[in-house]
Amino acid sequence: MALKPFYCEISDPVRLACDWRQTCSVPGTMPTSSKTLISPPIAHSDIRRFAEERVNLDSETASKRREKVRDLREQLARYMTDHPNCGLAKSYLSGSLAKGTALKTNSDVDVALYISYDGEKQVDSRLLNWIVERLRKAYPQMSADQIKPKTYSVGIEYKTAGIEIDMVPVFYEGDPENRGLLVSQDDGSTLMTSIPMHLEFIRKRKAAQRTHFAQVVRLLKWWTAEQKARNASFRFKSFMVELICAHLGDNGQSFADYRLGMESFFNYIVSTGLKERVAFTDYYRASALPTKRTGVIEIFDPVNPENNAASQYIELNRMLIVEAAQDALDALNEAHTAATKGHAVEMWRVVLGTSFRG
Repeated sequence: MALKPFYCEISDPVRLACDWRQTCSVPGTMPTSSKTLISPPIAHSDIRRFAEERVNLDSETASKRREKVRDLREQLARYMTDHPNCGLAKSYLSGSLAKGTALKTNSDVDVALYISYDGEKQVDSRLLNWIVERLRKAYPQMSADQIKPKTYSVGIEYKTAGIEIDMVPVFYEGDPENRGLLVSQDDGSTLMTSIPMHLEFIRKRKAAQRTHFAQVVRLLKWWTAEQKARNASFRFKSFMVELICAHLGDNGQSFADYRLGMESFFNYIVSTGLKERVAFTDYYRASALPTKRTGVIEIFDPVNPENNAASQYIELNRMLIVEAAQDALDALNEAHTAATKGHAVEMWRVVLGTSFRG
């Protein structure tokens, strides 16, 4: 008896296709194998290979960059010790390189520079030139044009290595948990946070799902970059992507299958419309959160209950994110049940861009 194609009906309209990993059987016959009888045109291994080849910053490059930052921070620490009144307190590798979620396309490296500054706690030319002066003294082997003020930070350029390190100011007053006023690289505003606590928050989620949590975050950051390239009005901070993934993981979502992990992310955005509050209780109680809404999207900093990471987002931003997530979800569903690999690849390109080859 020939096997007929297996189909199933799903009551949830968002999930248009049944999970291909189920073992199918035909009435009146016995399964001949425990292996899947139906496989999708694009498998988990295809997504993993694309991530390794196109999305992820390779381990060798990441190691070299971390080594460069480590040397820089060690020299800076010696300068601080020798000049205790210089106004520089400490530094931490931060951003995607520190979290292990850096993309291959990223060449910037962030270092949080904790400073004790007597002037007004805002970013202006006076502050940036103050930092530049001290960094040039700390790194006398560098030429002046390697250390320059940027819009809201100070850049240290390594031309031969092809990277630029952004020294991002954090106004610091000696908090034992390393809380300080971090300068936003979006608009120069300041917000109370702690870089070490942020890093520990992400490490905890990565430890719960080794390899897979960080990989799904990188794939979704890649998707976000694709959306920004297509639409200049599209906004979606990497920090917000990480926190939604953390929220899903904390509530039992596995990221071991990258398609399903990404699908759960898009499904969450579509089903909630990003109107559901996202917050964590690692470092504060839920009662510390604001009782009233603080924006059209609410995704709270896990270190600071007063900081809604999406407070500057307007209704248009929310709608664009939800629409893009719906398009991605539709594309993944269609790719999953595509009759040909070519069609499946076409649908995956809606999510991962034209460089995806399948």
